[in-house]
Amino acid sequence: MPEITDGMIAVEDALKNVLAGVKQLGTEDISVADAQNRVLAADVISRLTQPPVAVSAMDGYAVRAEDVASVPATLTQIGESAAGSGFDGKIEAGQTTRIFTGAPVPEGADAIVIQEDTETAGDQITMIEAAPAGKYIRPAGLDFKTGDTLLSAGTRLNSRNIALAAAMNVPWIKVYRRPRVAILSTGDELVLPGEPVGPDQIISSNSIGMAAFVTANGGVPINLGIAKDDPDSLKEMLNSLSGADMLVTIGGASVGDHDLVKSVLGEEGLDITFSRVAMRPGKPLIFGQISGIPMLGLPGNPVSAGVTAALFLRPAINKMMGLGDSSHRTETAILGRDLDSNDKRQDYLRSTLDIDANGALTAIPFDRQDSSMLARFAQAQCLVVRVPFAEPISAGERVEIIKLDGSF
Repeated sequence: MPEITDGMIAVEDALKNVLAGVKQLGTEDISVADAQNRVLAADVISRLTQPPVAVSAMDGYAVRAEDVASVPATLTQIGESAAGSGFDGKIEAGQTTRIFTGAPVPEGADAIVIQEDTETAGDQITMIEAAPAGKYIRPAGLDFKTGDTLLSAGTRLNSRNIALAAAMNVPWIKVYRRPRVAILSTGDELVLPGEPVGPDQIISSNSIGMAAFVTANGGVPINLGIAKDDPDSLKEMLNSLSGADMLVTIGGASVGDHDLVKSVLGEEGLDITFSRVAMRPGKPLIFGQISGIPMLGLPGNPVSAGVTAALFLRPAINKMMGLGDSSHRTETAILGRDLDSNDKRQDYLRSTLDIDANGALTAIPFDRQDSSMLARFAQAQCLVVRVPFAEPISAGERVEIIKLDGSF
């Protein structure tokens, strides 16, 4: 088990505590049309066979393969078959029908000659290429059949999954409820974008960015507003907590990160699991339970808030919405510049990504890693992970990275 030093908990232990402190939410039935980014709570089973009958894969002519085994072969056209309007008769020896993509294959036909391989003269159609049995025919059930389980519980739905469910004639699906995440910023210095900015004030970008983060990851943000640096203001904001599945606070008091949050929320029943994590950025991170819901207190610096959200808030949302105890996904890349040794805190270096001359993915950490530099964070494409007490490392060696994808 990772060692706790100077009152700090290791990143791995912090994540375990967060995941243990959140629960999978209940389920609801929704329209398949509203299912983007939702997580299935039950398997989806097809209600029909697709295609329901044998259909043509191309525009051309439906034939009996034996009639075109030797070409050229001239056949008589006796009708046509289109999608939604099939040919009702039967093709006999020496006969053919015009057929279009997706149209039912007429009785008696067992192959399709594409239109490019034919010559027409009224109802006399000359086939200049042979077509063996089954050529350009999609058999009934080629895609799926009634009773097939094609989408499993636990699947996070995308547009392809949704199209498939609709094609299966499934109008309603059972999904896990979206987590309602209350977001509370603290600080006298914070003002909203567009408001007058005093000499000692800054824009409250964290709350807006965090709401977007929650939405992108499948949750429902509830912006409680900005609490001033006094207990009464913070307590008043907490009155809006009812109905939330999780509380996320951002920042603390000027005397120290989260000092006011810890004291005031402690009076309101906050049971703290941990309050410092051995990581950079993001050491002043707290987690606990208040009023029966999990509470995650993020640091006030914008980059610290963003990194800790990626590492802890995203896995918490994932678990609540039915994706299990999933953590951030890591992969490796080639390091693009030399790095010094690391201290006892796990480091997450904001970095860009490139492809080197050999086609290898390369991560290039920014030369300055200040946790207040939001512009650099917005430009970053990944985090280079440096474990505690890591030795110096040279460019060209392989490092572990966490990609900052579109959901961030």
